[in-house]
Amino acid sequence: MALDKSTIEKLAKHCEDAELKAYEITKITDDYPDMTYEDAYDIQWTARAAKEARGHKIVGMKMGLTSQAKMKQMGVPNPCYGYLADYFSFGDGAEIKIDELIHPKVEAEIAFVLKNDLEGPGCHIGDVLAATDFVMPAVEIIDSRYKDFKFDLKSVIADNSSSSRYVTGGRMRDIKDLDLKTLGVVMEINGEIVQLGAGAAVLGHPATSIAMLANMLSERGEKLKAGEYILSGAITAAVSVKKGDNVTVKFQDLGSLSFRFV
Repeated sequence: MALDKSTIEKLAKHCEDAELKAYEITKITDDYPDMTYEDAYDIQWTARAAKEARGHKIVGMKMGLTSQAKMKQMGVPNPCYGYLADYFSFGDGAEIKIDELIHPKVEAEIAFVLKNDLEGPGCHIGDVLAATDFVMPAVEIIDSRYKDFKFDLKSVIADNSSSSRYVTGGRMRDIKDLDLKTLGVVMEINGEIVQLGAGAAVLGHPATSIAMLANMLSERGEKLKAGEYILSGAITAAVSVKKGDNVTVKFQDLGSLSFRFV
């Protein structure tokens, strides 16, 4: 049964308050077991509109749960998406205040920046490759607001797919010069290698994830716009971090980026 408008607005504020004030909540399907996927995205888009109304800019989008391993780990059947607000963004060498987060984890990703709009339905990998201006390395810092990082797919969608911060840097490269499927990644925390991965971990090819996002957005009459910054999904597993941790991620042919939790 679909939720009414006032309930959606209440739940959007509930999730966003937890993000802004960094406290845990229980997953919302505990209280609303009959909510639909459409309800979940309505909650996410309502919180997004609230940020924009307060003067924040939405700078891009992210895909989540894009690996078979991650879907299995979280017990969810499909990938999901979220939005990126301006204050989520940090550059290479940044210091991230861990007290603004609840239980952050880091994962390596390839970011796409578009030169043309992308619109579904029927968007495919070739459309994505043709519409991409350049790619660059990124690390997403995910931070589910749900207690113990436990959630179902509807709850995580409502919680903006665990979006919180991301760090970008390294080199921007033309997609024609790279094999994104085999592009290797090494993640180090405090100088110790903690994760290895390759681009194929993201739905077989990171551009497949962008095409899927365009098609998912079309269900709401939305599209990916030129200039948007899009995180294609995790190449590595998500690794928990704590205050004082130094994170460095090295991307084959794309340089590296580093940042620290303070």
